Amino acid sequence: MNPAAVPTPLEDVQGDGRWLSMHNRFVNQAREMEPDVVFVGDSLIANLQNTDLWEKWFAPMHTLNFGIGGDQTQHVLWRLRNGELECIKPKAVVVLVGTNNHEHTAAEVAGGIAEICNTIREKQPQAYVIVLTLLPRGEKPNRLREKNSQVNSLVKDALRTLDLCQVVSVDQDIVMTDGTIDHRDMYDYLHLTLQGYRRAFEPLYLLLSNLLQEDSALTNDASSTLPSPSDNPSNPGPSAD
Repeated sequence: MNPAAVPTPLEDVQGDGRWLSMHNRFVNQAREMEPDVVFVGDSLIANLQNTDLWEKWFAPMHTLNFGIGGDQTQHVLWRLRNGELECIKPKAVVVLVGTNNHEHTAAEVAGGIAEICNTIREKQPQAYVIVLTLLPRGEKPNRLREKNSQVNSLVKDALRTLDLCQVVSVDQDIVMTDGTIDHRDMYDYLHLTLQGYRRAFEPLYLLLSNLLQEDSALTNDASSTLPSPSDNPSNPGPSAD
């Protein structure tokens, strides 16, 4: 059994119940709002909401952010299977999680990400699933970078046949030619700065923009083909008093 693919709530080792409180807030947001896009993942997703890029790029897309710092694949999987994907019908779901799965192998992490995508497909069959590649980490080349790169390769292979699913590479411009990461892109060599978010998330922004525009065009085309009441002989419309 793959522990990274078994739905598991985060253990409340601090004793303040923050993780479950955030999950419950997300469930309530899903009940009260009608998002076109939902982001799920760890702190790299959660912190995006605190940037100007969120307000400029993603908030206008009617977006919800279900990111929690420190989450691993099994934690996100538990959240998605316990209410966060209920009562909504998004056009796209964006996933970024796995860099915190330190106790799991690359194959296990990739399996956990694939299980998250399968859960999204099961609960939201109409949604386009966008999986972001794990980002490199550490100022210089290290074993965790190598592991994340391996996870990315395995995920691409695992999701190749999943309908309405695309893996988007967001790690290409973060590592410089000498193999190092600039602190201006990742201030702690793990979390992104505003400049880093712009570099990494621009491909996602462009993809989502195209997807939503195409969906809007299809909806408008479908509406334009519907007959008006006056075009339907069997429906004479409201009678005049």
